[in-house]
Amino acid sequence: MSMKNTSKYLCRILRHHPEDIGITLDEHGWAEVDELIAGVNRTHPLTMETLEQLVREDEKQRYSFNEDKTLIRANQGHSVPVDVELEEVEPPEILYHGTGQKFTASIDEQGLLRMSRLYVHLTADYAAAKKRGQCRGKPVVYRVLSSKMHADGFRFYRSVNSVWLTKAVPAHYLEKIT
Repeated sequence: MSMKNTSKYLCRILRHHPEDIGITLDEHGWAEVDELIAGVNRTHPLTMETLEQLVREDEKQRYSFNEDKTLIRANQGHSVPVDVELEEVEPPEILYHGTGQKFTASIDEQGLLRMSRLYVHLTADYAAAKKRGQCRGKPVVYRVLSSKMHADGFRFYRSVNSVWLTKAVPAHYLEKIT
């Protein structure tokens, strides 16, 4: 399996379906590294060295080890209920969300919803939002009036890889950028 496919597989396991390889996540999303490697090895080869390389080189910094590398978790994006110990943080004035054009009618009407995830994912980087939108077809980027949302009582969190998270973004806090 290529590094990219291995990373996608780990993402699926650590965010959504740990039971697929017979492991469980603790309440903070941590999995035992030895159990993860043994579970993955039932169908795909995975070594500690490869796992360390994936964590180190993942361009989106999706994963973290604990200090002694006995535990690993996805930094955000879970559909399983975990608390990845995020601190509430005041957001910048503007954040961005990239999507595909086919989703804009729904977003314009309903705003940004977390769907199967625990949070809506936002970024402070317009280029990163546009790139994310390209993964979903013709890209559309929304400007999120995050400072106004925060002043109105919405909570924001920033993951260790600088992804901004909130429970939802109502449509009136969005401005479509084309």
